[in-house]
Amino acid sequence: MPESSIPPPGQSKPWAILLAAGQGSRLAAATGGSAKQFISWRGVPLYWHAARAMSRSATIAGIVFVFPQIDHNAHKERLRELHAADDLGLPWLTATGGELRQDSVWNGLRELPADARHVLIHDAARPFVTPVLIRNVCEALQQGIAGAIPALPVTDTIKTVADGLVTGTLPRQTLVAVQTPQGFSLEQLRQAHLNAQEKGLGVTDDASLLEALGYKVHIVEGEVSNVKITNPDDLALLQDAPALPRPCTGMGYDVHRYAPGRPMKLGGILIPTGPEVVAHSDGDVLLHALTDAVLGCAGLGDIGQHFSDKDPRFDNISSSLLLDQALDMARQAGVRLCHADLTVVAQTPRLAPYREEIKKNIARLLALPQSCVNVKASTEEGLGFTGRAEGIKAYAVVTAWAETAPAPVASSSF
Repeated sequence: MPESSIPPPGQSKPWAILLAAGQGSRLAAATGGSAKQFISWRGVPLYWHAARAMSRSATIAGIVFVFPQIDHNAHKERLRELHAADDLGLPWLTATGGELRQDSVWNGLRELPADARHVLIHDAARPFVTPVLIRNVCEALQQGIAGAIPALPVTDTIKTVADGLVTGTLPRQTLVAVQTPQGFSLEQLRQAHLNAQEKGLGVTDDASLLEALGYKVHIVEGEVSNVKITNPDDLALLQDAPALPRPCTGMGYDVHRYAPGRPMKLGGILIPTGPEVVAHSDGDVLLHALTDAVLGCAGLGDIGQHFSDKDPRFDNISSSLLLDQALDMARQAGVRLCHADLTVVAQTPRLAPYREEIKKNIARLLALPQSCVNVKASTEEGLGFTGRAEGIKAYAVVTAWAETAPAPVASSSF
């Protein structure tokens, strides 16, 4: 965790209140009646994107989700499903929304833990908020101020009007457009809300409540991308460009000891001059490293997880079958290999006579052109267990293209 994200002694991380209780009347017709914060984008509701950003900022202690009173339990159950599939790594609570925005905030404040000292208030309809902005607001609060809000300079000329006529022009240099999340000292924000309730004040953001009590609210630089989904035209911001494949890399490593056991195979090729190796499968150290690299590319764990050396099904099994299974799992995950670079490290045997045959066979197993497969051999100049000719090891690095959102993949079918 970066040092800047660690609260000073005596200060705890702020909690966040995520406001998802609005009705979104301006968008109702365009969304079929669904409130904007529940619009599905990239497979999850808008509010979940903001929650992810909170989690990834490493500066938030927990989140209170404020949902509409109607269907509150259904939204809470959906939240449980989202969290089960994509754990935020943060505790969370829920609260019921009120008639006004500030009522919803107050209900959220009432759910905060007793030891909370600071709070961030964020509109769920701002799904593009970044962990960086959240962190900047939290860091400002560490200075002991009452409030910190993100804002951007106003670039348009702003005029006051009445009955269709201009009544004045405001000095642009003194104006900013305010965003969320807004961060506050919890004690002072509660005071401000109680004052508003007593005096019947109605405001559009929490900073206004502190201003009414004379507290100073500080500005941190906002983000142009931190747009609030408000009007039907804003829905175009949720139209993603066609997903481009992403590059990914996997690295594999394996080692086998020399001792009476299995005849040496490398890359599926028998090495008659090599010592025998101890292994549960056929002992192909190079294909084992390659299989591990393929699984790594697809984020699917390691070879031992799928092909345990304790499983009798894999006793003396051909390592090419294990590789083929890993390749099939990677394809299901949307991963397509495009290059493999492999290194065998051994003092003995001498592998130069077998290098091209190994390369050709691995290219066949991977369904790649030979130009996309590289096989190297090296010694360690007498150092270590390989230098003492006690064993052999192999490294594999594979490069691939992966779909942006791969489908879930089952484990080995063996």
